[in-house]
Amino acid sequence: MNILTRHSDVIQSVRTWLSDIIIGHNFCPFAKREFERDTIAYTVSDVHSLKDATELFLSELQKLEQDTQIETSLIIFSCAFTDFDDYLDLVEMSQVLIDKSGYGGQFQLASFHPDYYFEGEPIEDLSHFTNRAPYPILHLLREQSVERVLKTYPDPENIPQRNIDKARQLGSEYWQRVMQQLIPFHINK
Repeated sequence: MNILTRHSDVIQSVRTWLSDIIIGHNFCPFAKREFERDTIAYTVSDVHSLKDATELFLSELQKLEQDTQIETSLIIFSCAFTDFDDYLDLVEMSQVLIDKSGYGGQFQLASFHPDYYFEGEPIEDLSHFTNRAPYPILHLLREQSVERVLKTYPDPENIPQRNIDKARQLGSEYWQRVMQQLIPFHINK
């Protein structure tokens, strides 16, 4: 399989996750509009080092700043940062880059990972699935756009709890089945 075909498969898996999980269960009130308008940039990365990943992240910030037709960007790590602790190092460094590069207030960072878990929650708690994805993903959002959407969304401060309640309501069998379909090579925890 050539690299373009593999990247296309990775993007299709992420698009299915967005459509079926994030939009399908309304985990993000921002996603549906941009998905339908096709204003989401998908960047598949094969880099392995933290240095290369943060350089890619910075270039993605610059691309978003320059191209206002792109509303939001997903940087998908197809073969790196599979260890959640390593991924958290990447998230931390990426947030530092936003702040130090003058992008604070302009862009927000959201994070998704196949093994995502919230600190302090039992590992088997289904709340973790609100941030689980087929691959490690860094999601860049335009802060102004998020604020615009949240002004029209009822009780935006309750979005995280509604998502957690929904994830738990769907049940463990649902999540195991769905995640195995999206990432068959991944052993769900």
